[in-house]
Amino acid sequence: MADIQTEVLIIGTGPAGSSLAALLATQGVETLVINRYRWLANSPRAHITNQRTMEVLRDLGHDVEEEAYIHATEQELMGQNVFCSSLAGEELGRLPAWGTHPLSKAEHQLSSPSLMNDLPQTLMEPLLFKTACARGAQARMSCNYLSHVQDEDGVTTTIEDRLSGKTFTVRSKYLVGADGANSKVAEDLNLPLEGKMGVSGSINFLFKADLTRFVAHRPSVLYWVIQPGSDVGGIGAGVVRMVRPWNEWLAIWGYDIAEGPPDLSDDQAKKIIRDLVGDPDLDVDLREVSYWTVNDVHATRLQEGRVFCVGDAIHRHPPTNGLGSNTSIQDSFNLAWKLAAVLKGAAGSGLLDTYTDERAPVAKQIVARANKSIGDYGPIFAALGLTETNDPAEMQANMDKRAADTVEAAKQRSDLRIAIANKRYEYDAHGVEMNQRYSSSAILHDGSAGPALGSDPELHHQQTTFPGARVPHAWVFDASGQKVSILDLCGKGGFTLLTGNGGGAWIDAAEDFSQQSKVDLRSFMIGPKRNFQDHTGDWARLCEIEDDGCLIVRPDHHVCFRARTMVQNSEMTLRDVMMRVLCQV
Repeated sequence: MADIQTEVLIIGTGPAGSSLAALLATQGVETLVINRYRWLANSPRAHITNQRTMEVLRDLGHDVEEEAYIHATEQELMGQNVFCSSLAGEELGRLPAWGTHPLSKAEHQLSSPSLMNDLPQTLMEPLLFKTACARGAQARMSCNYLSHVQDEDGVTTTIEDRLSGKTFTVRSKYLVGADGANSKVAEDLNLPLEGKMGVSGSINFLFKADLTRFVAHRPSVLYWVIQPGSDVGGIGAGVVRMVRPWNEWLAIWGYDIAEGPPDLSDDQAKKIIRDLVGDPDLDVDLREVSYWTVNDVHATRLQEGRVFCVGDAIHRHPPTNGLGSNTSIQDSFNLAWKLAAVLKGAAGSGLLDTYTDERAPVAKQIVARANKSIGDYGPIFAALGLTETNDPAEMQANMDKRAADTVEAAKQRSDLRIAIANKRYEYDAHGVEMNQRYSSSAILHDGSAGPALGSDPELHHQQTTFPGARVPHAWVFDASGQKVSILDLCGKGGFTLLTGNGGGAWIDAAEDFSQQSKVDLRSFMIGPKRNFQDHTGDWARLCEIEDDGCLIVRPDHHVCFRARTMVQNSEMTLRDVMMRVLCQV
């Protein structure tokens, strides 16, 4: 007999594991989460926190979302991405990013009730982990996953207590591997992986220094530094990343992966930092030097039987676009409600198969996008004349030519402006962050072709109620006149039916179904003299249904059914929809 019994065992307490534990515990699922280390993240690796992820925190509770904002660097301080020869040196160009350009800011505000921010992993992870434990999840630190065996009824996992050296077993209904880019759970499952690990090498230098005089007038998360000849590749591109404004930083530098990580002394590391800043006398408090590799890998299947993988275990890519922890938390948001529904008897086990159907395409998309963003620096280097020679002096001369009063220099300046502007696809890819649409048996399409994603689906979010899309955000107003987001009417572990003044039959059908089943199905009529009113008309413009139509929204905010108008037998239709979505037919 196993030493410990639980419904769900999670391996790993990173953004994916801790958010899954928090979501499951909030929904009353017995959960155990383990971590092979003594505590949580020890470096601020992930940091960009997009609106969709903040919506997940909001779903956990306004207290969780508000605490994140307390610790985060606000959006206004994120967005003047600077390209320069050093922080103290010549500025080569600048790009408004992360929703700070006025046009992008408007789109962000119209798209979500939540705000993008910069929240380092060292602050995000404890918030999620604390939420999980406070709501009932059990946690064991310094415990190492060794192996698992699954059968028809559950999974038996063998774990090593690293403090005592003893092993113990955990019996769970389901096992989830959230154990990172070197996931042993994924390896033991033999999940099919496409792509290549170890494409290139990078070094992180975590340090403290007061850089206010160099950056406060142009606040940003990232400062790209281009210094010809100063690294193994010859181009010499490094990054100074803000961790906390303006005295905690992460410098990022490359190394030749074929030769392996260099053995750097503290003095050598500090020189690299001082060169990037452009101040040879800078007082540097070096905290940590760590090495990592750029990967280009995604899993095409995310589960096997009763065992699932989330997070970096299934999508391994560089930090470009800031998609890592965001996608990981959103993996968990997709999986959590499905596990809870099956464990509570509200859904058939087939619902769990939709996890791969819905999240594997996302994993493929974001890995491709993140790696493409690395390649998109090429035109910047080319515009500066850095790809024409390997000689540092000639590189610098080529960069300087752009200041001349010549036709060639004018073209060089134009090429550089265009190349920097193109980096919007990394630094302001709002559509990549928000346009995820699912297709699976847990989504019932309405027969329409669906709206096009717009002129550029990577840059711009398109709100739609097309089945599979995340329900649009719009402000509606309660009886006291307070505004409430449509997203706040949805989620929190339950299904939601939305209709207008003509949808009384849908409301009755939803109430009957909810009373007769184990499914939490809430219903709201939005219109004049109802509990929620659409004073601005924004919801009427976005909902894409008539007043007697309806939307059914899953616990993860994605629309699973849309009827543009009333149907003849709404009760039978609704029951059929819910049974199909929950794989009970």
